This record gives sequence, C-alpha cells and structure tokens, in this order.
Amino acid sequence: MINCVFVTVPNKKEANKIASALIKDRLVACVNIVDNIKSVYRWKGKVENSKELLLIIKTKKSAVVKLIKKIKSLHSYTVPEIIAFPITGGNKEYLEWVNDSLATTD
Repeated sequence: MINCVFVTVPNKKEANKIASALIKDRLVACVNIVDNIKSVYRWKGKVENSKELLLIIKTKKSAVVKLIKKIKSLHSYTVPEIIAFPITGGNKEYLEWVNDSLATTD
C-alpha cells in the first residue's frame, strides 16, 4: 500500500535537507516541497502563527516507521508534524512507479 505523508518545516534549507536524505536512502519515491504556507496552532498554551513549508511525501506503508525516525533525526522542531495516510486510488502507473522506486518491501 502507498502512503502520503505530510511534514511541515520552518525553511527551505531544512526542506531540502530532509527531502534529499529521504530520497538518498530510498525511503520515499517523491517529495513535493510547497512553499509559503501559514500555520496557526497552539503551542505551550499560546496561539502561534508561523510561515512554513509543507513536504508532501509518497512512500510505502512499510517504510513509514523508518521514515518517521529519519525525519525526526533531521528535523529542528521538538515535535515535528509527521502524519501518514493511505492513498486509496489514483493513476495506476504512477502508484506502480512509487512502489518500484523504493528500497523497502511489504
């Protein structure tokens, strides 16, 4: 099964560092980096507003645990957003490409 994972990061340097490491380690097939998002959230009792980037990551479900560990080792946040959800449909050839691009197996 293919999963999509969302990760927010504070800047382009960190986005590129994480994306490159995940691709190099063949934990993911693709990382889209979406710039200029605004996040509003509560942290330590205060409402915060931050400019961030969003990583949209495609991987196998079987790689998610390793992926989370790798991201946490590279991420500057104390509690980084890392959320995974299954892709339930889509372009069959694209999903096969994602599957074939990864080193992990189900």
